[in-house]
Amino acid sequence: MNKLYWVGIIVWGLFVTGCGLTSAGAGEVQQPQDVVFLLAGGLLTSLVGLVGLCGFMGWMGRSQAAQKSYL
Repeated sequence: MNKLYWVGIIVWGLFVTGCGLTSAGAGEVQQPQDVVFLLAGGLLTSLVGLVGLCGFMGWMGRSQAAQKSYL
């Protein structure tokens, strides 16, 4: 996968978390499970993207050192 895919996953997780935070502070009554779902799902998605990006960057570093290629 490309680095931009992982960054996109992180941004999407931040967007979903932001939706959960704005739902929690909205004037209208929200279901608590909906807010918790948005917050937990967004944070988990961001964590998945961060771990994937770190793994991808580590893999790319090892493969570049082994092949002596400069991409």
